[in-house]
Amino acid sequence: MRRVRYYEFGGPEVLKVEETDVPAPGPGQVLVKTEAIGTSWVDTTFRSGTSPLGHPTLPGSPHGDVVGIVEAVGAGADPALAGARVAALVNPDAYADYVLADADWLVRVPAGVDAGTASVLDMPAPVALRVLRTGRLAAGETVLVHAAAGTIGHLATQLARIEGAGTVIATASSKAKLEFAREHGADVGVCYTDPDWPDQVRAAAPGGVDVVLETIGGQVTAQSLDLLAPFGRLVFYGAASGELPDVPVSRVLSLRTVSGFGLLAWRAARPEQARQEMTELAGLAAAGRLRASVQATLPLEQAARAHELLEDRDRTGRVLLVP
Repeated sequence: MRRVRYYEFGGPEVLKVEETDVPAPGPGQVLVKTEAIGTSWVDTTFRSGTSPLGHPTLPGSPHGDVVGIVEAVGAGADPALAGARVAALVNPDAYADYVLADADWLVRVPAGVDAGTASVLDMPAPVALRVLRTGRLAAGETVLVHAAAGTIGHLATQLARIEGAGTVIATASSKAKLEFAREHGADVGVCYTDPDWPDQVRAAAPGGVDVVLETIGGQVTAQSLDLLAPFGRLVFYGAASGELPDVPVSRVLSLRTVSGFGLLAWRAARPEQARQEMTELAGLAAAGRLRASVQATLPLEQAARAHELLEDRDRTGRVLLVP
């Protein structure tokens, strides 16, 4: 079978397709024959050695949101999973013809759900839903979604509507991305590359924003804190700028709350609730209420091209790899 790894840090060209044996599932694992792989911008920072979270150990391999059919079941995993179409967050070696996945965190893909939407059911959609709920979004409240044209962002705008938001304000880096965000549920679009973007948000929400979903980092975090209404909540879950933010205590003394969210920490702390939310999201996908936009679908051997698209600031929606 084929898999994609890198043996040095650098541009997309360091991604190499290599031949290897099909792995055997260990205890609690399943072997999945890949149908599609949802790629992530975060892996471009690991590959390039620029991630604010540090360098991975070489050889490196991208993670991914894999959709496929369970071919074999390891000891301790449910034998009934054999033959099921599932979605799974896979790390390492997600870019491959066959992958190993943790049986405890599979999502059974409902009939009729396309590969792009299926690919968000294991990680991107659970993150989008949980950051909204970590922010305790209440019906009628105003939510500010940063990077709203990204994989998680365009899901968060849809889910904010489902969760009852009164106004959804989206930020993105271009007019085309803002139009994309509006198509997925945003009421107001603000270009965060504009120097006066905070003033544009204030004009849209004169009383302040109730919930901010923050995944950019750097100065954007501090500026977003200043946009919160009294008792407003900011949830930080990423640093797309490559810069982790400093949050001065003085910013939170005026009745503002800052929370952090990480999917693996959430699953470890509340496993049953995390699984229930994954099932809930699968139901929304089956009903057609939650859909993922796919910009490009490329063959596995074009993994480098997929990373080029991920690094393109004009990209909207998912980039999929297929065997």
